[in-house]
Amino acid sequence: MDIIIKEVTKKSELKKFVKFNIDLYKNNPYHVPGLIEEEMVTLDKKKNPAFEVCDAIYFLAYKGGKIVGRIAGMINRPSNETWGQKRARFGFVDFIDDDEVVDALFGAVEKWAREQGMNELHGPMGFTDMDHEGMLIEGFDQVGTMATIYNYPYYPKQIERIGFRKDQDWHEFKIYIPEGVPEKHLRIGEIVKKKYGLKVMKFKNAKEIMPYARPVFHTLNAAFAPLYGFAPLTEKQIDYYIKMYIPMLRFDLVTLIVKEEDDSVVGFGISLPNLSKALQKARGHMFPFGWIYLLRALKSKPKVIDLYLTGVLPEYQSKGVNALLFNDLIPVYKKVGAVYAESNPELETNNAVQAQWDYFKREHHKSRRAYIKNL
Repeated sequence: MDIIIKEVTKKSELKKFVKFNIDLYKNNPYHVPGLIEEEMVTLDKKKNPAFEVCDAIYFLAYKGGKIVGRIAGMINRPSNETWGQKRARFGFVDFIDDDEVVDALFGAVEKWAREQGMNELHGPMGFTDMDHEGMLIEGFDQVGTMATIYNYPYYPKQIERIGFRKDQDWHEFKIYIPEGVPEKHLRIGEIVKKKYGLKVMKFKNAKEIMPYARPVFHTLNAAFAPLYGFAPLTEKQIDYYIKMYIPMLRFDLVTLIVKEEDDSVVGFGISLPNLSKALQKARGHMFPFGWIYLLRALKSKPKVIDLYLTGVLPEYQSKGVNALLFNDLIPVYKKVGAVYAESNPELETNNAVQAQWDYFKREHHKSRRAYIKNL
């Protein structure tokens, strides 16, 4: 039976594109669906400010009149300029286990990428580092998180079959919450505060944190600059993410490290109650009941914490600033009854980040990969 590839050009087609992921993983106990409304905005060229610096195309694969696959092709121009590359990205990719479907989907994106003058295709990646990235290659029996991709075990086998190879891996850990803050962290934290004139900031509501929201993203831009495929977020992108994420914050799980002299942000740790079960119950829909599941999860005493975003200015890295974050957040995690935290993806080459878990009981339970292919 022939495979038909159609470019997505209408809103109704875009909704089918988004819903295919949810349909393909229906009743899978490990998959965590995103919210349809949120992904529609992410992919909307009129609503997502990433499109000021990115190009994209979306394809659906049909077999016998039924959708059997989806894929997005993207080009992040600032990333290519930063890294001196001519790379297109693939992402938002899902497919049935069918060689012809995979060949047709990736063939469409590869053709598009070559037409744009690109000489490599890598992914899965998003428009920015704030989007999901990395194909799961280990941990298929582990529940996913809000911040990560879950995929069937046949995905990496299929794209390796068509010539993709490893470009970069990420590791994920379960980090078990200790009974108390390690003594070494307490000592380091006090030394760091005095030596560099730092203080810990906590917040009770959105109004209090808003003056720090933009500086947090500026710190993120600086901290993430050396990381795989990263390009700094623009001011419009920062505004977009502030509007998206501030309403989701649980303020006892947010800690900022700032300079005493001017309140400039040196580091941040943003964590959330794990929302996986709530998102599974919502089944992609905020309404009519999805928001109730999410609100309950956000206000709960969670057994699992998601370490959503952490960053420290380059000039303060490896100087003990992370100890200040641990010293503040570990007692909070214990108070709410958390058993362990999900690290979410950490680059396997980022030894400094992974070394910070050496003082904790941890379990490497997932790995994911960015693949690359010469065009």
